Amino acid sequence: MQLYIQRLTKNDIPADQTGDLPTLALPFDTRQKSRFRATLNNGEAVGVDLPRTGVLRDGDIIETADGAKLKIIASPQEVMQVTASKDSQQPQFDLMRGAYHLGNRHVPLMLTPEALYFEPDHVLGQMLEQLGLTVQVVSAPFEPETGAYGQHSHGHSHNHSHSHSHDHSHSHNHAHNHSHSHD
Repeated sequence: MQLYIQRLTKNDIPADQTGDLPTLALPFDTRQKSRFRATLNNGEAVGVDLPRTGVLRDGDIIETADGAKLKIIASPQEVMQVTASKDSQQPQFDLMRGAYHLGNRHVPLMLTPEALYFEPDHVLGQMLEQLGLTVQVVSAPFEPETGAYGQHSHGHSHNHSHSHSHDHSHSHNHAHNHSHSHD
């Protein structure tokens, strides 16, 4: 089994040199992982053990220690497509409002001029429908935005300090009478 250990971007190799590379089609959930096993279209099993430096994007190249390369393809997967209602008087604003509400919930979101896409969550779908947007489940490659910090994903954590002060004042009388009589 080939083990792919290095990530290259599509910009690291001229496009005319990537056309004949074997491909590996992966959904977004797998492309977020740095370690996984997969099977190529030809049935060959491969392992991936990459540094934790971000999400594999459509067109990225991964490489073995001996230089064998593999091109990553974003495979179609089930996603929710959000569009403005056909009768909307302000479709761009409606989509912008939907993007705001999804972003406020830190939902990975793919943006196009006509639609928003996110991984299936029917509660969020209902919220968007209540805002007047049209939501449907479709199959499409999912390439969410990387955020404001650049090309590769950066860890996003929410550290909250929780201080709990508990005053435990216990009034006990610990005076014991230990008189021993020695006769």
